[in-house]
Amino acid sequence: MFQISSSFSIIEQNKNSGKFEVSGLYPGYGITLGNALRRVLISSIEGAAVTSFKVEGAPHEFTSLEGIKETMIDIMLNLKQLAVKLYTDEPQTIQLSVTGEKEVKAKDFASNSQVEIANPDLHLATLTDKKASLELEATIEKGLGYVPVEMRKKEKLPVGVIPVDAIFSPIEQVNVEVEDMRVGDRTDYNRLIITINTNGTITPLEALSQAISILEGHFELLKEKINLLQPEKETKLSLETKIEKAPKEILIEDLPISTRTKKVLINNGIKTLAGLLRYREDNLTKLEGLGDKSISEIKEVLQNIRFTLKP
Repeated sequence: MFQISSSFSIIEQNKNSGKFEVSGLYPGYGITLGNALRRVLISSIEGAAVTSFKVEGAPHEFTSLEGIKETMIDIMLNLKQLAVKLYTDEPQTIQLSVTGEKEVKAKDFASNSQVEIANPDLHLATLTDKKASLELEATIEKGLGYVPVEMRKKEKLPVGVIPVDAIFSPIEQVNVEVEDMRVGDRTDYNRLIITINTNGTITPLEALSQAISILEGHFELLKEKINLLQPEKETKLSLETKIEKAPKEILIEDLPISTRTKKVLINNGIKTLAGLLRYREDNLTKLEGLGDKSISEIKEVLQNIRFTLKP
């Protein structure tokens, strides 16, 4: 099997854009990793967006109000560009109330502790008369990707509430470049350069980390499914081999338990079978991430190799 070796570095980064380099990749893996990360970044990073809005005096989106330069369609298009960060999973409502001749911007929304607007200078509307007023209420929700109104299964909206095609993804653009580089005597290793632009509600490095975690989760789940299909004879043989060793010589990562359970144990400082055997069952249940299913799995494996947890 070829050796997996690479290095990661940040070429440049600010609030909205970042460029990152992964060098020393085995030939062909620049494209393999780059395409996978780009696809996840574009489609699977959670964000928030305006999903509907209501303007006082406007029963539908084809309305024009006196003293306001923009139509409801124009205001809708402007609201679709609103970059918001939602600190709760529940939908939130933000409101603005403006009067007089002025330009209405996103910063005119009243503050909401659960909502952060990343582009407060976004233009929303223009009031052209001293007597003009704009009363606007917008609903913010979390989601993935781009979701048109037709795909959202909701109850019938009240009169005056205008639905909006939601652009949930905080990722605006992802560019992947792959170059050849020298590693030892070979000149065909890959250097992967990823450029990420966001709407400011998430940093490019945070987005990249989330994309890696999403891919990692899928591969771990697939690996667990495959491990369950391994021949029973092979599992018994490996267990018999481990019995010949002392508990302190048997690593947790060598036990035939799920990857997720192994990770929880190791993250809590339990790295060997001897370390695991020091725990009582009721103490193990207090470890974050270990549920009843994991405890049962651990007990079954220990029983197979003739060990038990402390009573």
